[in-house]
Amino acid sequence: MTLLWFSGLTLIISALIPLRSLGCPYGCRCYSLTVECGSLGIKEIPQGAPSITETIFLQDNAIVQIRLQDLNRLRSLHYLYLQNNSISALEPGAFLNQGQLLELALNGNLIHLVTPDMFRGLEHLRILYLAGNQITRIQDHTFRGLQRLQELHLQENSIELLAEHALSGLSSLALLDLSRNHLRTLGASFLKPLVSLQVLRITENPWRCDCALGWLRTWIGEDGQRLLSSAEQRRLMCAEPPRLSHLSLAEVAPNSLVCIPPVVQLEPNHLTVRLGESLRVSCQASGYPQPQVTWKKASHGKAHFDPDMGSGMLFLSNVTVAHAGRYECEAWNPGGVARVTFHLAVNMSSSSYSSQLCSFYQPEVLDVSQEPLFEQDSMDFSALGPATQTAIAIGISLLALTAVLLLIMIYTRHQQYQKEDNGSYCTSKEESILYVNDYSDGPTTFAQLEEYRDDHGHEMYVLNRTKPVMGSASSRCPMMSGFRAVWELAFSHMLKAFWLSSTEHN
Repeated sequence: MTLLWFSGLTLIISALIPLRSLGCPYGCRCYSLTVECGSLGIKEIPQGAPSITETIFLQDNAIVQIRLQDLNRLRSLHYLYLQNNSISALEPGAFLNQGQLLELALNGNLIHLVTPDMFRGLEHLRILYLAGNQITRIQDHTFRGLQRLQELHLQENSIELLAEHALSGLSSLALLDLSRNHLRTLGASFLKPLVSLQVLRITENPWRCDCALGWLRTWIGEDGQRLLSSAEQRRLMCAEPPRLSHLSLAEVAPNSLVCIPPVVQLEPNHLTVRLGESLRVSCQASGYPQPQVTWKKASHGKAHFDPDMGSGMLFLSNVTVAHAGRYECEAWNPGGVARVTFHLAVNMSSSSYSSQLCSFYQPEVLDVSQEPLFEQDSMDFSALGPATQTAIAIGISLLALTAVLLLIMIYTRHQQYQKEDNGSYCTSKEESILYVNDYSDGPTTFAQLEEYRDDHGHEMYVLNRTKPVMGSASSRCPMMSGFRAVWELAFSHMLKAFWLSSTEHN
């Protein structure tokens, strides 16, 4: 009996013995699987806590970050309190070994960015405190992996925007506190993943009372109760539009919660730039509430976000061939979505080379190198510029016409050779004229001379004006003169057409 009593006493005493015998950080108090290091002014998470520790109090210190190695050994941790420090950075994977953690308090710190990798490994987390930080936006899938989370406290931040899928994966969430932020709207799609939501706190935000908030008046939670009670609706005050300002959501008539779908204006919708140049295109959108404008580039049938998205301005510097293609400007507000397409073509000649060329050569016809050559994924003839297409067509026509005229010339020469063989050939007008002393009747042709021999046998030529003059060179050599006339006429017309085309496209 005495032995049993002594054994029980030993167990009780061992349970009450401080954990300092197992190791305890300097200045901290360690007992019953708990480590208290609050209000010590420490700047980093202390090392040396027993690996079996389940609860750590580190509140009201000057800790600035949570590193990978800080909690690596504490795999049995259930409760971690780090509120009211100066934490601004959490290394991705810092909680990777805290799979048993149930409650994490990070409220009252300097956290401004929350990323999806920040809470990786916390699959059993039930309560997450992020209130009183400097968070401005919640990105898509930030809380993925927290499927058992029941309470999420985000009040007293500067949150202006919740991404569409920011709360995805929180299927067990029962309480969401977004009060005292800078939220202006909250669409039903944002809360759609929260199938277990029972309490929603969104007061003290500069709400824009439009169609996006109308659903809050009738939302029914899983427990069959309205998500926002009448009292909560009376506390939710409208900041916009001006005609509804200072009214509570409960006081606004349902037909006053309206939205105007966006309308997008984009000019020009097609542009050609040279390699190395910069590009700036503005996409203007109107509607109520003011639409959010983003740019996307379509590549091989898929759309990806452009680096300059979100401002309504597409800006590209040092343009390359890879920038060519189709872009899409999208404007969104709770009333709907509007899209418009912009095509960008890239000229293969760089602007620097063209400027150097123009400095010493000023062509009077179209400079084809200044026209767009192609768009990405389009190398066919239709992708060329209008002036380039015209120049190519004229060049092909010139080649074809030259070939035809060459055949005519060969055929004409062949006919001439045949006539020469038969004793008849075509002479020019200059060769058929004989200039004699008698100029009264003008020049005389050889056809008007008759051979005459006197009594002594001397040869003489007598002019016979009554003898008909031979036809002109044009009538005697019709094919040669026709060839020259046709060539001169065709060539002049082609030059005129080429000059007119150059003038139009310049």
